[in-house]
Amino acid sequence: MAYFKFYDTDLLMCSIVADKESNKFSPSDVLKAEINPSELLSWGERNQVSTIFGHNLEEVKEFPGVSEILCQNHEDLKIRITYYLEELDNIAQYLKQEGISLIALKNAGIARGIYPCPGCCPMGDLDVLVERRHFRRAHAILLAHGYNFEFRSPLEEAELDAAEQGGGAEYWKLLPSGEKMWFELQWRPVAGRWIRPDQEPSAEELMARSIPIEGTAVRLLAPEDNLLQVALHTAKHSYVRAPGFRLHTDVDRIVRRQVIDWNLFVKRVKALQVKTAVYFSLALPKLLFDTPIPDDVLDQLRPPAWKERLISRWLQKVGIFNPDKPKFGRLEFILFTAMLYDDAGGLWRGIFPDSAWMQKHYGFTNKLLLPLYHGRRIANLAFRRISS
Repeated sequence: MAYFKFYDTDLLMCSIVADKESNKFSPSDVLKAEINPSELLSWGERNQVSTIFGHNLEEVKEFPGVSEILCQNHEDLKIRITYYLEELDNIAQYLKQEGISLIALKNAGIARGIYPCPGCCPMGDLDVLVERRHFRRAHAILLAHGYNFEFRSPLEEAELDAAEQGGGAEYWKLLPSGEKMWFELQWRPVAGRWIRPDQEPSAEELMARSIPIEGTAVRLLAPEDNLLQVALHTAKHSYVRAPGFRLHTDVDRIVRRQVIDWNLFVKRVKALQVKTAVYFSLALPKLLFDTPIPDDVLDQLRPPAWKERLISRWLQKVGIFNPDKPKFGRLEFILFTAMLYDDAGGLWRGIFPDSAWMQKHYGFTNKLLLPLYHGRRIANLAFRRISS
């Protein structure tokens, strides 16, 4: 990753964000660097990690006003995420009573089963995975316990058949605090528009390999599956699109706090033909946080030199930080995403899945309609941010 260059201040900020129990950062480093306190606060808020600053800078009292704000942000988030996790436990228990297992995905799984501080796990919703055969029953259970079936995107209607077809549904519920909490029920673990159907492990496979979390009915993905799912999710956000930078902390925490069988991990990445996408999801946190990812793992996943250089420089240009800033135009996004496929054949299959998948996904039987539905799929891929 020699193509990336960062300011020293950005790298110091990253050292504050890195998993506290494992990094080499000390609060005195902030003082020695003579960072402007207002910039510390601004940087953390822009990159959605101010609560992590608040936790890791508790010992720094020399920033009057700023330290208090950061610590208060941390405490406020801790209260909110604690509510989230209590609700997650409740839903998992309701489903368990009906014979349905639930896996917490991404930051929800990290907060519930890996990382000890809820105040350091900012998230906008809870993402969970169930097997497809249980999707409709889980949907009914959520409605029975006060959840409202509604998508945040105005492009998607709350229609159960379409939601199941797309891989998941969204719900919201008011917490005791009065806050609206969003809950995403999925049977596809990634469900990106540009993720080929055969590039996701099935929910059934993941469930069979999942591991229990002590004190709850919530389950956690096996370490290799957890890292792979988070890596694909980071790639789905093009590494930099909101929430952007914060997603790289997920990789950092999983690698530091779970024991990864790297040979098995690489084998699964290669089997799914996602080497390029996963490479950048691992290489970036290693660069930003010094995440202990073995060099030989990166070497096995590294794309051709020309592609690594092109993607790296593109990411450098749009910026790793400040995820709420515009990153890609529509055409740029399509071209960038196309670069993440391992080869041209994979890209072709991503745009034009086989006819059996198309018929099952779109619900038609007459093969003469296949060109029409391919056209619809291409239009959705290009213009609509929904499952396609």
